[in-house]
Amino acid sequence: MPAAIDYQQSTNNFAQLCDIVARLRGADGCPWDREQNNASLVPPLLEEAYEVAGAVYANDDVNLREELGDLLLLIVMHAQIAAEEKRFDIDEIAREINEKLIRRHPHVFATSDARGSEAVIKQWEAIKHAEKKEASHYLASLPKALPALMRAEKAQKKAARVNFDWPELRDVVAKVDEELEETKAAVTSADNRMIADEIGDLLFAVVNLARKCQLEAESLLQAATDKFVARFNEMEDRLHTRGGKLGDASLEELDTIWEEIKRQRGDR
Repeated sequence: MPAAIDYQQSTNNFAQLCDIVARLRGADGCPWDREQNNASLVPPLLEEAYEVAGAVYANDDVNLREELGDLLLLIVMHAQIAAEEKRFDIDEIAREINEKLIRRHPHVFATSDARGSEAVIKQWEAIKHAEKKEASHYLASLPKALPALMRAEKAQKKAARVNFDWPELRDVVAKVDEELEETKAAVTSADNRMIADEIGDLLFAVVNLARKCQLEAESLLQAATDKFVARFNEMEDRLHTRGGKLGDASLEELDTIWEEIKRQRGDR
């Protein structure tokens, strides 16, 4: 059984956080906090969100708790700035998300018989689309600020929910092959605009391949980059033990060490 939550204490702690942020933004508060606006807080907001993700992937609960606190602080800061400008406040944010959660979960709070994750997601999308009647297109709500791989995957998932999707995995593999051949042709042509366009199409097709394999392209690329960094660090260490250093060693020497590492690790 999960531990019981003391909602009164939670409410008190959250109210104290809001009071602290208001004081930091006040006339006798912190100069840095007073200088911030919603736009200036976007970079740290994104950074903290990634640090939360890093703590999750590392299974580090102590760090996760701290990073969630940092993220919550920035959310309260954004709300405080809006409140000072009489646009909206933290209470409106909470009320709106509460209403949205109840409205978009009729299988929990009303009479919908949707069951299973896929049915629930389709229901969510249908309700969301009906709510945003001012949007002229189905993908109008796709956030432009998302990382590129994540945005591509989200666009593909949303399109798939209205049946615009390759039916078989082999179709997606064929599309990747097609885009790779077109990229090779563009490189041969030496037309930079065409090369950029075709590499973009190739990346989009690879994201689709990951999605059809029930994998997240963002996570896959993170893992591949982590693997590259680990190998590169080991290559650098081995080079140092041989009396060499990066920048002086030839590509052939570095490649030999690289292949040694791969063989010894059993990597492909």
